[in-house]
Formats: sequence, structure tokens, C-alpha cells
Amino acid sequence: MAKVTFKVDYCKGCGLCVSACPKNILALSPEKINKKGHHPAEITDQEACIGCASCAIICPDCIIKVER
Repeated sequence: MAKVTFKVDYCKGCGLCVSACPKNILALSPEKINKKGHHPAEITDQEACIGCASCAIICPDCIIKVER
């Protein structure tokens, strides 16, 4: 099983990782706001992650880490 982590305070909420996820298990948090004032990305179902790292590859700020 893969594990996805985010540097939440650096996320600008662009949503690129959300659209790149083939399993549709990433979303912008509707209730959290980071120190930059953005709704950060988060994983909604860690167990469903296949570890493809598409999210980490497309992230322009390199805030996503995928461990397999």
C-alpha cells in the first residue's frame, strides 16, 4: 500500500493533483485553510492509493510525497 503525504502549508490549492489522480481519491479540503489562505489538497481514501505518483509528478510546488 502506498502512502501519500502533503506539505499542507505550502499547497496553493491549484487542484492539478486532484485532476491527475486516476483513482479520484484526492480533493481540495472544503474546511481546512493553510497559512497561505488556500484550501490544501488532501487524500480522501489512503487505502485506495495505487502509488502511481501522478499527483507528485504534476505538482508545480513539489509538496506531495508518495511512499510505496
